[in-house]
Amino acid sequence: MSQQQGKKTSESTYTLCKVMLPADGNLAGNVFGGAILKLIEETAWIVSLRHCRMNVATVSIERMDFLSPIRVGDMLRMEAMINHVHHSSMEIGIRVEAEDPYTGEARHTGTCYLTYVALGKDGKPALVPSLILESQDEKRRWAEAEERRLERLKEVGRPAH
Repeated sequence: MSQQQGKKTSESTYTLCKVMLPADGNLAGNVFGGAILKLIEETAWIVSLRHCRMNVATVSIERMDFLSPIRVGDMLRMEAMINHVHHSSMEIGIRVEAEDPYTGEARHTGTCYLTYVALGKDGKPALVPSLILESQDEKRRWAEAEERRLERLKEVGRPAH
């Protein structure tokens, strides 16, 4: 089976916006990291699904550093896009920002990379559309993602074919 026809990054890019409510946080008013990670994974799932239009499964979630706290009441924004594809896998990059609704001050609170694999109706990895890179930024993201992919494969002892 050959690689499906390519798709532009813009065809699967997704932005999630959500007000963080008391149920998302602890008694000190900070949003739980797990609540943020759940939203990150849901956002990445949407992007990968939009790119390949088939069932997908999480393969890995890169390190997530919380650069500043997200507070209950903050408006959370996650901007997500496909950075790289390889046969049946896709890397999605997510930038997380929080905005104070009263001052409008927005701050970068974290970045995370997730890898998903597309699954065919038989539950086995399936080919995904290639990625059409249109800008220098998209080409830079591709190259950086390829380096991360090779490093991940080396860490788990798999060949990089």
